[in-house]
Amino acid sequence: MRKILTVLAALASLSLTNCGYNAIQSEDEQIKAAWSEVVNQYQRRADLVPNLVNSVKGFAQQEKDVLLGVTNARAKVGSIQATPEVLNDPAAFQKFQAAQGELSSALSRLLVVTENYPQLKSDALFKDLMSQLEGTENRITVARNRYIKSVQEYNVTIRSFPSNLAAMAFGYKEKPNFSVENENAISTAPKVDFNPAPAPSK
Repeated sequence: MRKILTVLAALASLSLTNCGYNAIQSEDEQIKAAWSEVVNQYQRRADLVPNLVNSVKGFAQQEKDVLLGVTNARAKVGSIQATPEVLNDPAAFQKFQAAQGELSSALSRLLVVTENYPQLKSDALFKDLMSQLEGTENRITVARNRYIKSVQEYNVTIRSFPSNLAAMAFGYKEKPNFSVENENAISTAPKVDFNPAPAPSK
């Protein structure tokens, strides 16, 4: 009886290997690791925001609306639990992505405002924070690219035969991926006008 069970276990193991079950497991773990790095870099950015806001506040306190916008966007990001379960819930993933997009937009507005304050731009602390933020944004891009690639490989695996059979049997579904928030805006070619602007009438 024991020999029969051993043979059955070996056959089951072989069939799971050939049906892509192990590949699905491996790629699922790669996605979780890539996601952890994305979250790690977003957290690094969120940690920089209070220092950046305080630095700007010291020179441009009158920009209250912009500073408040950044603070609120950061709070919204902090309220979302970016657990690996988010990867199996497209709505939660979309909510996470929207919150991060809101923070990116708020930071962009803050940086536009800082252009009007030469003293702020020459401040050593501000320059250091800007350097850290720039490096973090680059790391976010790299981490997102790795995540996108991992999700692509996983989604192809679970949709390809015969691994799709294992995916269906064990309940593995496609994972959501990052998308471009302003897809309609960037699909329109920008207008370039080389005509000089008309002189102001006197």
